[in-house]
Formats: sequence, structure tokens, C-alpha cells
Amino acid sequence: MTPIKIGVIGLGYVGLPLARLFATKYPVVGFDINKKRTAELQKGIDSTLEVDSDTLLKVLKTNPPEAAGLYCTTDPSALQDCNYYIITVPTPVDATNRPNLTPLLKASETVGNVLKKGDVVVYESTVFPGATEEECVPILEAHSGLVFNVDFYGGYSPERINLGDKEHTIDKILKVTSGSTPEIGKKIDALYKSVITAGTYLAPTIKVAEAAKVIENSQRDINIAFVNELAKIFKLMDIDTSDVLGAAGTKWNFLPFKPGLVGGHCIGVDPYYLAQKAQQYGYHPEIILSGRRVNDGMGQYVASEVVKLMIQKDIKIKTAKVLVLGITFKENCPDVRNTKVVDLIEHLESYGPSVTIYDPWAEKEEVRREFGLTLTTDLPTEKYDAVVLTVAHKRLLSLELRDMLKPEGILYDVKSVLQCEVEGRL
Repeated sequence: MTPIKIGVIGLGYVGLPLARLFATKYPVVGFDINKKRTAELQKGIDSTLEVDSDTLLKVLKTNPPEAAGLYCTTDPSALQDCNYYIITVPTPVDATNRPNLTPLLKASETVGNVLKKGDVVVYESTVFPGATEEECVPILEAHSGLVFNVDFYGGYSPERINLGDKEHTIDKILKVTSGSTPEIGKKIDALYKSVITAGTYLAPTIKVAEAAKVIENSQRDINIAFVNELAKIFKLMDIDTSDVLGAAGTKWNFLPFKPGLVGGHCIGVDPYYLAQKAQQYGYHPEIILSGRRVNDGMGQYVASEVVKLMIQKDIKIKTAKVLVLGITFKENCPDVRNTKVVDLIEHLESYGPSVTIYDPWAEKEEVRREFGLTLTTDLPTEKYDAVVLTVAHKRLLSLELRDMLKPEGILYDVKSVLQCEVEGRL
């Protein structure tokens, strides 16, 4: 039996924790096109903060390992001795919310160039049902000259990383697996089961596994859209949404979703992947797209609510100063991908005030490069006409936010987590 050697393509928020985990038991080559990223990883530095330095350094190797360990590189030739390839690259949407498979297809080319007979390629990136076999496999065949399910095999095991969560780590989250044949499905399942302590669930087909992933986040998106709409309705009725959800939550089967800005690389993206595939089959998914429209519009809604409160206090909007606390898409992590806080900032600025953005987690350069915005990671000391809490970082919740306001300033709590008195909240 040929010893297992794993190549992980894409060393971001998903790929690195997975590569590190497999490296405790198998030789692993981690490949990424980002030279800065791989150079940092080889020194034990993970800028995503998903894997701490001590944990990473324990498995790192300076060369492609023959025994358990992890070697990070930008050289695709280092992958040629692997027999399992796991692709964990981003699958974003473009400016018109259409799925952008470019990173996935480029990664497939990279693997196709080193693919050998008997190898197995597993995809973890979120896709629409059918993407693995209809979009990626033809590229693998074209670049390798091999035949799918004759010379090489495939599988799909959707990532379930919960960013910033140090309790529900990758090994403690049940893993869905699948294979292109029943036998390969069992092999892939056994591979993941060897390191995932929470266990695995072998889906009957790759398409089932793909569909399961895409509906996980679509379901959450729709439920959050529902409570976002409730927040708008209860605002008109002068009812506190948090109080309503607290009362309703006493019923055993009430789902505890909260209103907010819904961004990120999963919940804010996955519904569009499912929607496009449905439309290719001639079906227009009304509920899925309706939920997306509600959630995509929450940045504008919050901005207008903040401005209304400022007007009620006779604050001059065009000369006002507003502090936005948090720009990452979720708390206690540096990830700014598809963050909807940017929409809030854009709409706030359209009214005329000067907006300062403070986030101790995000990286200045990434925010500037991705959004053209200036971020400060030093706590501002001046007073503001309005302070808007957008992300519930623990560091932000420990601040005395009232001390950051002018006497007539307003405090708006997007996350509905502040215990102090606020002028507005979702």
C-alpha cells in the first residue's frame, strides 16, 4: 500500500488549519501562490491567527517531508510526489454577484500538471452542485492527460471552519465527505476520519455534498434576513427587537438568530452560487434572492438610521465626525472579505460626515487595497458626534464608548450587545 502524502492547495483560513492538522499524522506539502504568505508560514507566523505559532512550528519542515510534517511553498513542483490533493482556495462572487471560479480553476490547472495515475483530488471550496465534476474535472483531465475515474479520482468535503472560534476547531467539527466512486468515497472518508475527532459523514455523491454545503449558509442567510426585516418593522412600532427575540426564544424550537450585517466568504456568498445554478435549470429562487436583497441592504439602512438620530439631536451632518468600530466581517478575527461594514461606511460618507474607522484586528494595507479605505489600529482619542459599533470584538466591548462621544453625541449598536444606554440599535 502506497504511503499517503497530501498536497493542500491554498493556505488561507481554511487550508492552513487543515494542512496543520493532517501534518500531525501525514507528510503534507502546503502550496500557495502568495510568496509573502508562505514565507511567513515557514517562520511559524499565521496572519489569519487561526493557528498559533507554537502549534504551527511543531509540524513545520524545511523541505518536503517523508514523514509527518508540513512544508509550505510556492513551487508547484513540490506537489508532484503527493497522491492526495486537497483544494481549499477562495470562491468569491464578482461585482455583479456572479460566482467567480477563477481561483478554483487555476488551482485545478496546478494540480492537473502534477497529477499521476491513482491520485485523488478533493475539493473543499464552496461551490454550486455539479461544479467539481462539470467545471474542475475537465481541467484536471486536460492538463494531466488522464481519464477521470479510470486513472485518477475525485471527491468533495466542504469546509466548515468557524473563523475566530478557538473552541470549535477543525478537528471538533463533523466533516462531510464524498467520492467519485463508492470505493474512493470510503478512502476519502477514512482519511478525514483519521484526524477529525468529531467524526465524518459520508455523502452518497459529490453533488449531494456540494449541495449540503451551499444550503447550510443559505439557510442561515434567509433566517438572518427574516430577523433583519423584523428589526425594521419593530423599529416603526417602537418595539425593541432584542426584547422580542428574548421573549420568543423561550419557546423550545425557536431559532435564535439576530439581526445584523451579513458578509463574509460564506453566508454572504453561498446563496448566489445556489441561485445561479438554479437559474441555469430554469428556476428563479425567490426566497434565496429575497433574503440576499434584504441583507445586502442593511448597510444603507443602518447608515440612514444613524443620520436620523443625529438630525434629531441637531447635529450638523456635513461637519460631523463619526467613528465606526470594526470593519471585519465577524468578531475576533482579521478577515475583511465581503464585509458589509464597507456598505455602511459608504452610505454614511454619502451624507457628508467625516468617518474614522477603528479596528484592532484588521490589517491597514489589506483594507486600503481591497476597499480604498483608511483604517486606524490605534484607539482614537478625540470626541465624536456618533459612534457606531459594527463588530463585537472583545476589545471593543471593553471600551467605555460613552467617553468617546461629544455631549450630544449618539451611540448606535449594530450588534445589539452593549449593556449601556444607546440611542439606537438593530
